[in-house]
Amino acid sequence: MAKVSPLMIAPPLIFAGLAALFFFGMSRENPDELPTALAGKVAPAVALEPFGDREGFDSETLKDGKVKLVNFWASWCAPCRVEHPTLMQLEAEGVAIYGINYKDSFANGNKFLTDLGDPFLAIGSDPKGRMALNWGVYGVPETYLVDGEGRIVTRVAGPLTQRELNDRILPKLKELGIQF
Repeated sequence: MAKVSPLMIAPPLIFAGLAALFFFGMSRENPDELPTALAGKVAPAVALEPFGDREGFDSETLKDGKVKLVNFWASWCAPCRVEHPTLMQLEAEGVAIYGINYKDSFANGNKFLTDLGDPFLAIGSDPKGRMALNWGVYGVPETYLVDGEGRIVTRVAGPLTQRELNDRILPKLKELGIQF
């Protein structure tokens, strides 16, 4: 009987393992969504520096009994400009949005808001990105839906477009009893 070399078996086994990995990875409810390990958990601590003389917020603000969005953004971020009209629409509809200016200067961030409008109920600065790291931010923009107890409901990694709003945020708001 001929002896089979492990080198002959390895490639098909590696291929089968990768195929299974891809299959299970793509069979998620939404394969385009970057999941967050924080969903259902209390949001990490809010540790922000002031954004000029604007009203800031802290961890207790996230537990005030009201549903809100927490948006990480920067003036140098092109996708942040893409999502900005959606944030302005939500603010006009009464959604509380808390902004975190990420690795940006006050002057540039303030000009961004002056030029495009300011959708934020309160805002702070994360100049070194430490808070963003604790929240699991991949890059800006990222938006977190936070319930009234300060728990993260879901996250949108990338611009909050009308599609993301309709497909992900509005259904979650309805689950939380908020109608639009």
